[in-house]
Amino acid sequence: MEDIKRALEEQIKALEYELTTELPAEIKKAVALGDLSENAEYHSAKQRQEFVNARLGQLKKRMGELAMVNLDNIPRDKVGFGSTIVVFDSTKDEEITYKLVTSEEADVTKGLISTTSPIGRALLGKEIGDTATVVTPNGKRELEVLKLTTIHGVAA
Repeated sequence: MEDIKRALEEQIKALEYELTTELPAEIKKAVALGDLSENAEYHSAKQRQEFVNARLGQLKKRMGELAMVNLDNIPRDKVGFGSTIVVFDSTKDEEITYKLVTSEEADVTKGLISTTSPIGRALLGKEIGDTATVVTPNGKRELEVLKLTTIHGVAA
């Protein structure tokens, strides 16, 4: 969790520098070129400024959300954030291991799925022996929870 916060802080710092230092210099240079109505450099810098402002807002909101995560509220016997789950996918007839992570860490190729993804949402709150039904673009998948280790390191 600390790694995610640190990465977000670095992104925020870089975007704030761009917003307060680099973009004003670009805009000033573009204004010096004259006629703003057909000045591509000026319009490009202004668009980037709007994007950076919006992205900063998103990152700061996400930092606030992460600061509110209380690990004590995450269950010790059910699937929750940070859990590693081994499921049997009856559709694929195979065992798959997933770890529930934040959206920033998600990487399906490594088995890291977001708690907000369809699979992540379907597995939240499940216990060993429960079956989660996931609706995917390829149809429904049935995932039976075989093994569970929570963020607390507790094997349920």
